[in-house]
Amino acid sequence: MKPIRLMIVDDSATVRQVLSAILDAQPDMEVIATAQDPLFAMEKMQKDWPDVIILDVEMPRMDGITFLRRLMSEHPTPVVICSTLTEKGAETTMQALAAGAIGFVTKPKLGLKQFLIDGSVDLVAQVRAAAQAKVRSPRVLQAPASQAQPLRAQPLQRLDLSPAALQAMAETTDKVVAVGASTGGTQALELFLSSLPRVSPGIVIVQHMPEKFTAAFAGRLNKVCALEVMEARHGDRVLPGRALIAPGGKHMTLKRSGAQYQVEVVDGPPINRHRPSVDVLFRSVARTAGSNALGIIMTGMGDDGARGLRLMHDAGATTLAQDEASCVVYGMPKEAVKLGGVDRSVALEALATEVGRFTDSITH
Repeated sequence: MKPIRLMIVDDSATVRQVLSAILDAQPDMEVIATAQDPLFAMEKMQKDWPDVIILDVEMPRMDGITFLRRLMSEHPTPVVICSTLTEKGAETTMQALAAGAIGFVTKPKLGLKQFLIDGSVDLVAQVRAAAQAKVRSPRVLQAPASQAQPLRAQPLQRLDLSPAALQAMAETTDKVVAVGASTGGTQALELFLSSLPRVSPGIVIVQHMPEKFTAAFAGRLNKVCALEVMEARHGDRVLPGRALIAPGGKHMTLKRSGAQYQVEVVDGPPINRHRPSVDVLFRSVARTAGSNALGIIMTGMGDDGARGLRLMHDAGATTLAQDEASCVVYGMPKEAVKLGGVDRSVALEALATEVGRFTDSITH
């Protein structure tokens, strides 16, 4: 097989050097060029176009967002953003994902070289996912992002996530929609959530993201959706018209208090290499909500959420997968279908209609 041909665009010589060494060491990757800013990159790309671009967002002469928007309008190409782990970095990364970037890796301001080496597994996974992605020119929005909110986390060991514990509680009038997504999920979730009316059931979401970034993501969505979209805090109610997004670096689970649903924001090790993990959320929904839940697994690489969705299915929930044609990466939905946990596969554009049907089933 031909190697994935890469270009690195970053104004830091250290970043270009370290990323090149990491990626060239992979048997299925080849760095064909590096550039210190987008203008140099465009000159080189005219001679040899890469399969995937690793792009910084803060550079001289032309910033990464401007370059990305131009790229996606003229010659859509998979892009992985290399962003600083800061509030400003989170906001610009959200703009980049909305503009069409497939994924992102984070970098600190200090200890950069060692951090990039330590984070090489994630970088390589992001590049492979981008190489498989179906790139589209997205609808670009200009909504500002909100600031992160403090979390009160509880330890994960309080939870019983064993299959024997996954028995739904007694009937309640409240219903809940649980959604899991990864690569390509930020754009998919924006389209999905912005299509829902304010009267929708309460929604709980895991999108694979590190800390600091989920607050910016939730703030952005809150500006463009009829729903109230929030980064979840421990104890938040799951209410009609509200979508709660699991905070980066924490797991989120659903619990029941009387006839009401709440979320727990919990500490714990990564599950399926992710924190937050879709499986952690889905397993808790299976146990807590049973047939009162609708589960949706969306675009993403890997298999996080597949087992949890099967448990939701077995507990009586309605379960949907985003179909292959509308996925940026058909990984997580594919694994869920293979495990037999999906009632049916649905195009991204039709998922809001399915939530409407689920809402109608509540009242009839």
